[in-house]
Amino acid sequence: MPFPRPIRAVVFDMDGLLLDTEKPVRTASLAAAARLGRPMDEATYALLIGRTFPTVRSLLLEHFGGEAELEAFWTAFRGILADVSAGGIALMPGVVELIDHLDARGLPLAVCTSTGRERALHHLAKAGISHRFRHVVGGDDVERGKPHPDPYLKAAGLLGQDPAHCLALEDSHNGIRAAHAAGMMAVMVPDLLPATDEMRGLCLHVADDLHAVRALLARIDAAA
Repeated sequence: MPFPRPIRAVVFDMDGLLLDTEKPVRTASLAAAARLGRPMDEATYALLIGRTFPTVRSLLLEHFGGEAELEAFWTAFRGILADVSAGGIALMPGVVELIDHLDARGLPLAVCTSTGRERALHHLAKAGISHRFRHVVGGDDVERGKPHPDPYLKAAGLLGQDPAHCLALEDSHNGIRAAHAAGMMAVMVPDLLPATDEMRGLCLHVADDLHAVRALLARIDAAA
């Protein structure tokens, strides 16, 4: 059996899982840091992935060494990001097909992201999929963000489901940690960060993309 319990709801991460936003942000962040003479290596940048904005800001403040330097980074970052994102927000492969499959099964869907709620709603609307989800939990909707379980527990509560019967789909290490801590069944779909031994121990499956997730769920339907 691919999953130990019946799936009664599905909760999606957003950046790098639904929306192809992680790569442009990474490109802009590394380029802006290098422009300011404070380059970030991959290990430093990896600490920012899947974190709420206050945590990201704190880590960046430590890296750049002061408020003025951080403000200069944000100015450079915003300009570079606008250039690299000029084509709009793209969906990750398999998003629509997976959502259609889950809708056909009658499963309620939610988004659980470290991005602030209003910004998340804007991005989902711009990508044309905001109407596909019953609820969106942003990083500012909870006191403790990922890797703590609070965002996923809130999503399960809004959906009216036991976390143990929710499937969480995540691309980041902190997201998988959060979903596991909430007691959800988790599948990792790596984007910028590979699946480590720790991640394989915390999630039930590692999938290449959302098409593979849909195929996995379809096999469950066929066996039922």
